[in-house]
Amino acid sequence: MAQVVGIDVGGTKTHVVADASDPSDARSARAEIVVPSAAWRDGLGDFAADARGLTELLVSNFGRGIFTAAIAVGAHGCENTQQCLTLQLAISEYVSGPVLVVNDSELIAPAAGARRAIGVVVGTGSIATARDARGELVTSGGWGWLLGDEGSAAGLVREATRAVLGDLDRGNAVDSLGRRLYAAFGVANGDELALAVTDSGSAEAWGRAAPEVFAAAEDGSLLALDVITEAGTRLAGSVGRLLARGIDADTVVAGGSVIERQPLLQEAFRTALAHGSPALPLTILDRPPVHGAVSLARRLASAAGE
Repeated sequence: MAQVVGIDVGGTKTHVVADASDPSDARSARAEIVVPSAAWRDGLGDFAADARGLTELLVSNFGRGIFTAAIAVGAHGCENTQQCLTLQLAISEYVSGPVLVVNDSELIAPAAGARRAIGVVVGTGSIATARDARGELVTSGGWGWLLGDEGSAAGLVREATRAVLGDLDRGNAVDSLGRRLYAAFGVANGDELALAVTDSGSAEAWGRAAPEVFAAAEDGSLLALDVITEAGTRLAGSVGRLLARGIDADTVVAGGSVIERQPLLQEAFRTALAHGSPALPLTILDRPPVHGAVSLARRLASAAGE
């Protein structure tokens, strides 16, 4: 029975699914693992080491027979077309089946069954991605937690902190958003908040306070609602920039821990998208992105069998 392997290599964890290429076959065998990416990957940028580590991971969990399968990988750290191709060729040296490597954000759209889509990841970070008519990877956003990643967990906390401090500058009393951020960072006033947020110094540290932004909005904080609305507007702006660069899409698919869990951000994104790109509906992913890798692997196996 033909097998396919879908792999989602994230910055934190690696999710692998080995499955039959025919999803309607009741006899299909399925195997699945989730491991820390650090268990097989030392760092970003060494694609030869990535290929070696990833294939060793496959062998240790599925046996060498898996090397005849069609393998599709969505890899964090493959930020452009050439990097994806470099890792793809490196993996191909170890296996006999066809291989495809894309950026991990590109798994979002196929996971939802979409083909001509712009994928938007909104989690610890954020980015919008698509492929152009030449098959080149085109991105918008994703510039990191200090400079960008609008709508992400870290980005929301960064902008919420700015909003609270700006409101204090206007002489206003601290509202629910400020009080919740004070509690999250263990501080008592704006000066301490500014110092604590600055000193915490990581996307993960900032991102842990993101639920407080949504809780404050539920409390009725206008500051929090403005932060969320602006995040939706900026996410829609990332989509608009891809369209302006010639991307041909008929839908937008968004996934990631923040957008999937927060209806207020979903609605802000949907509203802004309807205003700026009314022809593009928004779908929120409701399954792990590795399903997108499995879908791409099935397409790869089908093309190889033609």
